[in-house]
Parts: sequence; structure tokens; C-alpha cells
Amino acid sequence: MFVWPQLTTGPERTMLEYMLDRNRRALIDTASGLSETDVRRRLVTSLTTPIGLIKHAATAERIWFQRTLFGLDESACDGYATADDGSFVVGDGETLADVIGEFERASERSRAIAAEFDLDDTTTHPRAGEVSLRFVYLLLIEDFARHAGHGDILREQLTATRRV
Repeated sequence: MFVWPQLTTGPERTMLEYMLDRNRRALIDTASGLSETDVRRRLVTSLTTPIGLIKHAATAERIWFQRTLFGLDESACDGYATADDGSFVVGDGETLADVIGEFERASERSRAIAAEFDLDDTTTHPRAGEVSLRFVYLLLIEDFARHAGHGDILREQLTATRRV
């Protein structure tokens, strides 16, 4: 669901951070209020579910901020940090609240890591090559916005079945 931005002008970094946080929130909102059963329902052939999208976003935070920018080994990250289908897998005992909390903690750690870098500071990503903090912000803004759109469609499908 579209919500008008509260911040529409300002310094570049402030705007990038705001838009990333806005898309983090939009992704969470696509699953909020759905039942534990609904957030796990697979409506497409891939592993994409409402809860899986949030789990995947936490992984993306770790990959780009903890591993790429901060240089941590995967084993030193605070959760799954591999770019594969496993990033969508939610344990049977995990609730939506658990996964949202995981994403929020990963996002908070990303903010702390990003605070140590300037927008033009660069590091090397194994596939993308040289990347800057600015690139990471823009990539995750795009990624989370796309996934929020996926989540909106899944939510629409889930709620439409209740009305039929």
C-alpha cells in the first residue's frame, strides 16, 4: 500500500537512509496482521512467502552491510548471510514476530555499520566488484521496494481468498 513519504528534501545521505528505512517498513507492513498460517502460504512456485520475504531481507542486510562493507566472514554474522534460496527459509518454530525482530535487528546493525562509512567509501564485493555505501543503499532500496511489491500482491491474494 502506498504511503506518502514524510521526508521529501534534504541532504543525499539523509534521503537515502530515509528511503531505505521506508522500504524496510513497507516490506514489514506487507505481512503485518496476517495469520501465522497465511504468512507461510506458498502462492507461487518459488520459496517466496510473506514471512520468507522478510527473512530474505534480513539476509540481504547481512550480506551487504556485515559481509561486504564491514568485511565479516559469514560465520561472524548474526544470522544467515548467503545469497541463495536458503535466505527465504523460515524455521517451523519461528513466528512472524520473530522474523520481523530478526530483520529489525539486522537493520539496526546495518545502520551502525553504515555510520562508519562515507557514501563514496568503497569495498570489493565478490561478484559486483568495487561498490560504495551509496551503491549499497540504492541497491537495497530497489531490492526492498521490489520485495514489498511482491508482498503486496501475496497479501492481496491471501486476503481475497477470505472474502470469497
